[in-house]
Amino acid sequence: MSVIPCEQNAGLRGQIEKFAEVLKTHAHELGDHGLDDKEFYNSGLFRGAIERIRGQFIADVRPKREFVQHILNHLEDQKLISGWELSEASERNDYWVQMPGGRNAVIGLTGAMDGQNTTIFQRPLDADEFVIWSMMTNAAGDPRRNAWSGIHTRLSAEMISRDQRVDGVIIWDMVCGTVGRPCPKIMGEMEPRLTDVGPFRVPPACLYSFPGIIPGGAVTIAIAQQLEDVTLLQAFHTCFRGRDDEVNFVDFEIEVVGGETRRKTTVTRGGIVQLESEMTPIRRG
Repeated sequence: MSVIPCEQNAGLRGQIEKFAEVLKTHAHELGDHGLDDKEFYNSGLFRGAIERIRGQFIADVRPKREFVQHILNHLEDQKLISGWELSEASERNDYWVQMPGGRNAVIGLTGAMDGQNTTIFQRPLDADEFVIWSMMTNAAGDPRRNAWSGIHTRLSAEMISRDQRVDGVIIWDMVCGTVGRPCPKIMGEMEPRLTDVGPFRVPPACLYSFPGIIPGGAVTIAIAQQLEDVTLLQAFHTCFRGRDDEVNFVDFEIEVVGGETRRKTTVTRGGIVQLESEMTPIRRG
């Protein structure tokens, strides 16, 4: 049992480690820098180039936005949403989605959930639903660590401390279902549940429904909403051929001991508890 069906691709991780070693030992043979191997590695050229490439990958949100655009356009074509637009705030990656029933659903786009960026969110006052969409596009990363760290360690602490409701989480991107990140949900099926969306071919999304209230005061337990109560998650579930036993439901429980607030996070899928924390003190970074 696990917080998310997929897991880290050990084979790919091993290949990356081998290639990284080759790159480190033969980097001085690349380019026309005119330095011998000792001068090359002492110059900082190699380290600087690696840091530059890493920074460019982190900073470039264009591939993620392209993926979101294709997905939301497809949802609109299927009449599961009425329309969408990107927030005009340049510092944010929020998408406003109009649902057919008239509800305003807002998506906060973020990267891997095990980073501090997961804690930088603000539920708009006029949002009927607020969902965080995590894209962990590094195929070598650990999806299970990413999901649990984001949901329990980071999101639950922020939600309870700041009284900020998050209605759900989507963990899904263009790497899902590829050789880099095989999807267990489509393995072994005679007709894999893949959907063509623009240049992408995607499996069903991983969806997490959260409680409709934040635990606090006299309310110590908050139970996940039904999927149909979070209409944006329901739209993703319907459009991308999800099965009911694949939806995750996240419950929170709190207790105050000696002035310290502790919380427990429980993730249930298919009627079975997949992962449950102990009562953990809230530590905000």
